[in-house]
Amino acid sequence: MEHSLHLTVDGQEHTLVVDSRTTLLDALRDRLGVMSAKKGCDHGQCGACTVLVDGRRLNSCLALALTHDGAEVMTADGLAPEGELSTLHRAFLAHDAFQCGYCTPGQVCSAAGMLAEAADNAPSVVTEDLEGPVELSEEEIRERMSGNLCRCGAYVNIVAAVRRAAEESR
Repeated sequence: MEHSLHLTVDGQEHTLVVDSRTTLLDALRDRLGVMSAKKGCDHGQCGACTVLVDGRRLNSCLALALTHDGAEVMTADGLAPEGELSTLHRAFLAHDAFQCGYCTPGQVCSAAGMLAEAADNAPSVVTEDLEGPVELSEEEIRERMSGNLCRCGAYVNIVAAVRRAAEESR
């Protein structure tokens, strides 16, 4: 059965008709031509499909599109409006935080969501001081980014890039 769906993706409004089983990832890629979110494992295990939905990180391959009717979806492309690279994009470039680049859009979206969570003082499993501001140590960044895999193993550079973006956004 098909239903109408309204999404704002990277600042542009879209109305589309999708089958009730369509994932948000498939709606983005197959229906809207938004290729920034990647289909990696299609099981929510790699994070290549990570996007921000209403400001929160989400594995779009696991989410049914219809459950996000009216949502604002931000992809890595949307974080760089009109070709202006965000602080995260620049940090990823400066630290060579990618190899093949396949996971990079998901890594960037996850990092953006993670930085917002840390700014809101949302603790992670490794957060030591639960009452003070979250300090983004290497261990903290690794824990918060653990849902995003990099087949090339650029983790050291990804952590350095996220740390730099965090420092620049203070």
